[in-house]
Amino acid sequence: MAEAARGRRGGGGAARRAERTSTKVEQAAYITRGIPDFEILTAEALEIIETNAEVVLEEIGVAFPENETALELWRQAGADVRGDRVHIPKGLARKLCATAPSRFTQIARNSDRNVEIGGRNLVLAPVYGPPFVRDAGGRRYATLEDFHKFVKLGHMSKWLHHSGGTVCEPTDIPVNKRHFDMLLAHMTLTDKPFMGSVTEASRAADSVEMCDILFDDGTGTGLNDRTAMISLININSPLTFDSIMMGALEVYAKANQAVIISPFIVGGAMAPVSVAGTLTQVLAEVMAGVAYSQLVRAGAPVVFGAFVTSIDMNSGAPTFGTPEAAQITYGAGQLARRLGLPYRSAGSFNGSKLPDAQAAYETANSLNTGLLSGVNFMLHACGWLEGGLVADFEKFVMDADQLGVLHGLARGVEIDENAQAMDALREVGPGGHFLGCAHTQANYKQAFWKSQLLDYKPYETWADEGSRDTRALASSRVEKLLATYEQPALDPAIREALISYVAEKKSGMPDAFM
Repeated sequence: MAEAARGRRGGGGAARRAERTSTKVEQAAYITRGIPDFEILTAEALEIIETNAEVVLEEIGVAFPENETALELWRQAGADVRGDRVHIPKGLARKLCATAPSRFTQIARNSDRNVEIGGRNLVLAPVYGPPFVRDAGGRRYATLEDFHKFVKLGHMSKWLHHSGGTVCEPTDIPVNKRHFDMLLAHMTLTDKPFMGSVTEASRAADSVEMCDILFDDGTGTGLNDRTAMISLININSPLTFDSIMMGALEVYAKANQAVIISPFIVGGAMAPVSVAGTLTQVLAEVMAGVAYSQLVRAGAPVVFGAFVTSIDMNSGAPTFGTPEAAQITYGAGQLARRLGLPYRSAGSFNGSKLPDAQAAYETANSLNTGLLSGVNFMLHACGWLEGGLVADFEKFVMDADQLGVLHGLARGVEIDENAQAMDALREVGPGGHFLGCAHTQANYKQAFWKSQLLDYKPYETWADEGSRDTRALASSRVEKLLATYEQPALDPAIREALISYVAEKKSGMPDAFM
């Protein structure tokens, strides 16, 4: 069907490439750290955790239920398969992981928006997966219109490098069809890179086919092995790799599309209550998942993921921004680097019902932990509320603004001649001020990070303007960004081919809401 859609297109490749140029939106490049990673584990602790993870894989094993294809691949690789339990001999998983690249480029339809994942880089992507949204009218189920608004806000954000995936679940669209609408939005409403669907293998295949259309240069070769998507593959912790997620992984690995192997850890429920025990389980699950991706296709891009939260033992609710979660995030970063893999963790995590002080404290803790732990791909970097149940428009722009702080911190401290400012010190001397000196005049525009949201005006001015708190300022910013949004240019033939593909696929299936 993708080939038929491409066949309807006309025009030359040069014309199509010209049409892909985007409306100019100020966009910061992905972060390249100039600061060291924070390493919380000693060499001895790392060796103990790595040894224990190998014991888990060999003695306890991991389950691949309802997936005979996976079990056969493991048998051929030398694992001991008993029923659906795979026991992986010591060293085998690590050996297989070694074929995964340490860094890779994810392309965007605007090549200026390409991102390199791995090394010293940090790519920021928005919230993923909430069924609810919150706006000025309160909390409600998300719709496709909400989804479109979030994609537009992400496109307008200077500090976000990635459009993400399921920024909210459009519950007004049938479950079996909504992935088409979400992908179409990412492909047409922004020119930043995006994520694919993982809720069924067939939906992953649809994602690849749509990318074949979007990235075809007129030759009919489509993606041609280029990596255009990164997709989230959650492990059903503890130690279970369900067939739906593995089916999506298999599709993406075969097509050379990146996946994030991410245990879903709630300490005390899905993992031990101790930091070392949780890290052992995380490492075992990631190594097994990465190794399996390499059995499907050696060299396929894959990311070491760690979604970490603890649990409130009184209510059973997940908690965020805690010291234990930070310790696991730091430790997992060290393990990922020793394994030679890009790392995904952290985000704007919080358990608050509103974008209030609790949300701000917990979010700040988690974002800074992610920066210092060496995260390369940060999903949920903005918009997360209520433990991930809610995507909040106000919180989205609050967080997106604060991501600029991460950019500033990551640069580190410059020490060149201009930064030393000796000319300024000589010019001003004792008792003066630096406001008017030549060094300040030459550097003030770039010297300090500037919020596009927070209020630093005198009290009298603030009161005259309505005494607006941060939520009110954020609400106004949401309205302003959506009012000034302009859709980035896209070759009309590609747009038509995508729309036709989606319409044809949808028409061939009945609606399903479960």
